[in-house]
Amino acid sequence: MKAEKESPSKARIISKILLLVGLGFFNTGGVLAVNMTIPNTLIRGTVGGEALLSVRYVSLSPDLPVIKWQLQREKSVTVVQSIGTDIIGTLRPEYRDRILVFENGTLLLHNLRLSDEGAYDVEISITDDIFTGEGNIELTVDELISRPYIDMESTSVLELSQNVVLNCSHDNGTRTTYKWLKGGKPLANVTRFVLSPDQKFLTITRVLMADDDIYSCSVENPVGNITSLPIRLTVYRRSSLYIILSTGGIFLLITLVTVCACWTPSKESRPPTTKLLSTDHSFQSPINHTDDAFPKMTQHNGKTAVTSLYILQQKDPSMDDSSSNSIGSISELDMPPCYTTSNPYTDSITQSTGSPARLSHKYT
Repeated sequence: MKAEKESPSKARIISKILLLVGLGFFNTGGVLAVNMTIPNTLIRGTVGGEALLSVRYVSLSPDLPVIKWQLQREKSVTVVQSIGTDIIGTLRPEYRDRILVFENGTLLLHNLRLSDEGAYDVEISITDDIFTGEGNIELTVDELISRPYIDMESTSVLELSQNVVLNCSHDNGTRTTYKWLKGGKPLANVTRFVLSPDQKFLTITRVLMADDDIYSCSVENPVGNITSLPIRLTVYRRSSLYIILSTGGIFLLITLVTVCACWTPSKESRPPTTKLLSTDHSFQSPINHTDDAFPKMTQHNGKTAVTSLYILQQKDPSMDDSSSNSIGSISELDMPPCYTTSNPYTDSITQSTGSPARLSHKYT
């Protein structure tokens, strides 16, 4: 009895399934569901740009479709819902004035933000259709790359066996990848060339003369690719002559600095100058009068003698300054020594005659 009851029930289930399949198709080829197609399931956008999430659907129903777009997060967020192109309800604040829906269900986003990135689900349903069309589009939003440049921790002129680190830097850009070029060609896999995990830094250990070349870096992300301006690395070998000259130059410089620091100008010896204690401009000669320069007749013990003395006389400070024959007094320290000399001519006459009286007679 149980077997008889189960067999009709199975037959009913199979008949219902066949009925549903038959209702879906007619001889005319019509459908009772929304048939949706998505040309591109991955859309790439840039910050500040636009993204067109394009879909197409086919339905025999003349009614307008109900279109619903959702952004998948931890919890689905409704972006927009519309009947045809008429938006239903109020948009979320972050989507106001940035949303446009087309009749075929396509969604256009303006002024893209990094927060717009994610997976978008779309549903298109029509009242007369049994099945709803569904689809999914992935949107990525990236920032355009600014022109990169190579930053170095040291100078681009390197000595043989020296190490150098090159940094590929840029201001903007998301999801960037880096490549290094040497002489315009991709960098060869050399043991001395060490790249960081993200290949942003290039380290050349113990540079060789073969490393003297032009280097550049290329930065790429999903929305662009740009190459930096090249830089030149110059490698030189320090010769023995260079070492000698540089060492000698340093020694010479130290010597000159030491001499200049220790040298002081010496005072030149100057002849002593005569200080005049009087401002009388009538002083012209250390000799008082012209008559003092001629021989004088003197009486000594009743005998007449001729003396010719050139005496530099010093005026006594106690004398009257109003005298016309006075001269400026000279200090004893500055006054040259005075010498008293006898006239050799007079001495010779005295010795030859033996009597000063005779000589006196001759002069008289």
